[in-house]
Amino acid sequence: MKIFLDGPNIDEIKKIKNINGYTFNPSLFKKLGAKNYIQFVKKLIKYTSNKDLSIEVIADDHKNCFSQALKISKIDKSIRVKIPITYSNGKSTKLLINELINLKIKLNVTAIFTISQVKEILPIIKKTNSILSIFSGRLYDIGINAAENFKQITKYVHKNSKCKTLWASCRMSFDIITAKNSNADIITIAPNLFAKSKKFGYSPIKYSRDTVKGFLVDAKKSKFII
Repeated sequence: MKIFLDGPNIDEIKKIKNINGYTFNPSLFKKLGAKNYIQFVKKLIKYTSNKDLSIEVIADDHKNCFSQALKISKIDKSIRVKIPITYSNGKSTKLLINELINLKIKLNVTAIFTISQVKEILPIIKKTNSILSIFSGRLYDIGINAAENFKQITKYVHKNSKCKTLWASCRMSFDIITAKNSNADIITIAPNLFAKSKKFGYSPIKYSRDTVKGFLVDAKKSKFII
């Protein structure tokens, strides 16, 4: 399973080397303080070492999404254009995806929640290496077993296409293990959660003591009195 960093800043891109790619969206760009969308993409590329880089369109209609996708794809060959599975009104982006596939533009179809959404677009992307980003964390948010949902989707995708499934919207570092067990091809995870995964295999007893020590240090620094 490949690991992509989700929304890292420049320092994190420089520091964290043992990953396979990067994913960004407009919300992450806002968080990172980007002012000019295209110029920020060009800045990122200076540090991403030609690794897979997913950049999302920001329009909400066919014409403008198509135009933006062309502009983004031409910035660098490492770029994979992210296209939401629907517009904000719920209308499918299937026609847009089809046009971009015909132009051989690499895609990451994002914000997928259901297998029915996948089934609608898979016939037109099945012969490509498109990424399908399933928002597992947000499925957990609404009380759905994301692991079972993901297994169902990834089984269907692998059986009927050359596309790759991506476990998105991580909530904890253990998602790496859950994603592997769910047969994900890729997981995209925030830098802070990826850093926590370095503790995998750490002694729970020692971690318990570390936790107690942390509480004690904070209590002393705060000069609390009971």
